[in-house]
Amino acid sequence: MSTYPSTALSQAAGPRNCLQANDWICGEYIRSRGQELVDATVQHVWITAASVAVGLLIAFPLALLARQRRGAAGPVLGLTTLLYTIPSLAMFALLTPVFGVSAAVVVTGLVLYSLTILVRNILAGLQAVPEEVREAARGMGYGPLRLLFQVELPLALPALMAGLRIATVSTVAMTTIGAVVGFGGLGNLIDSGMQGFFKAEVLTASVLCVLLALVADLLLVGLQRALTPWTRAGRAGAGRPGAGGKGTGRTRRYGRERKAVA
Repeated sequence: MSTYPSTALSQAAGPRNCLQANDWICGEYIRSRGQELVDATVQHVWITAASVAVGLLIAFPLALLARQRRGAAGPVLGLTTLLYTIPSLAMFALLTPVFGVSAAVVVTGLVLYSLTILVRNILAGLQAVPEEVREAARGMGYGPLRLLFQVELPLALPALMAGLRIATVSTVAMTTIGAVVGFGGLGNLIDSGMQGFFKAEVLTASVLCVLLALVADLLLVGLQRALTPWTRAGRAGAGRPGAGGKGTGRTRRYGRERKAVA
């Protein structure tokens, strides 16, 4: 449970101290609790990153299984949806006997929650690849793995990245739930601040959580733009009447590959 920092209160200067006044916005709180904020942010980031990375590694083969075997699609999508409906407190209560009170409980719970978003988006992206593109690639001698990684996945990237962005942003928010077992990153500060009604602690941790989500989303948008240069070339070409859509060397290469496959 959080208490007002007595040392910070005694060191605060000026006739009016925002810590004593329990203001929502308090620079003295940030100054005196800087290391605590950094530690909570670091824990928040690595729990989020680990959860999304593991979720993506599990979701990808599940999406492939759902696409390859028609009978597996229903159970895979149904199970991941069922996992998403389990209340977070119940999820942690079920996982704690297995992993103990540790960060693994939080990461595992967040991985399970992310599966429904990631599996559905990866599957939707792969299913959206035109069949004639696959047939053309097979006709050119593409084997199953080469077809998947050089033709289908690049074309499915926009849907995959959309799912990854949603899963990442929602995981940043849901990591705060880990405060119930003491591994919630910034959620620990929000929880302790709520118990002591420490306004500056609650607001500062909440704002940092929102900023983390925005930064993560912007990074993923940049990654998507770097991985799919042909989408920008297509829009630019469409916006310039008579333009040839020359683009960069990498864009031209992707364009030639897509044209050749098509």
